[in-house]
Amino acid sequence: MNTEKKSYAENLKDLRTNLETMLPKEALNVFDTDAENLQLNHQSILKLQIGEKAPGFSLSNATDKTIKLSDLLKKRKVVLAFYRGSWCPYCNVQLAHYQSSLAEIHALGAEFVAISPQTPDESLNIKEKNELNFEVLSDNGNIVAKKYTTIFKNADAPVNTMTELGFDFDAHYSDDSRELPIPAVFIIEKDATVSFAKSLGGDYRNRVEVSEIINALKK
Repeated sequence: MNTEKKSYAENLKDLRTNLETMLPKEALNVFDTDAENLQLNHQSILKLQIGEKAPGFSLSNATDKTIKLSDLLKKRKVVLAFYRGSWCPYCNVQLAHYQSSLAEIHALGAEFVAISPQTPDESLNIKEKNELNFEVLSDNGNIVAKKYTTIFKNADAPVNTMTELGFDFDAHYSDDSRELPIPAVFIIEKDATVSFAKSLGGDYRNRVEVSEIINALKK
């Protein structure tokens, strides 16, 4: 999919058109209802606010190398995005959307890092599928995510519908908690202070536009 120079909203529109042709209407309704329920049930998402210090972490990347936030911050500020997994079409569109502006993010003195609870193998999968040139880290058990964003247990309805469609949700993770982070984006300055923190709520179909990240980095 070509996400070059498109907004996330434009990419989302394309994705919805594709999903409506690819998925049975009943299945798409289950996923949409799930997203709407999450939006209603989770209002206050962020655990970390602008001006606070970002908690440090050491996590495995897609090739099982340990990446430390403190090491990254010695060189550049860090844009940190929490996402659900490689099985989530909205996550794939979001990360590809950010990849299309990665050169500009780097030019503004920042590194981009994405974090999910899935295994390093699945992190490698999403990297290769979307040709991502940034670190994709594995946060098993959402230990780091819990300090930044809200964690919830994926409901039975979407998981069962995924199974019916031939997707094994649990195979992407090394535990069976079915806990996922609500997508959120943070900018962490070199002194570890948070200068940008945003989530669009529990409805995972909506994501932070890369233009907002770029504008925040320019300030």
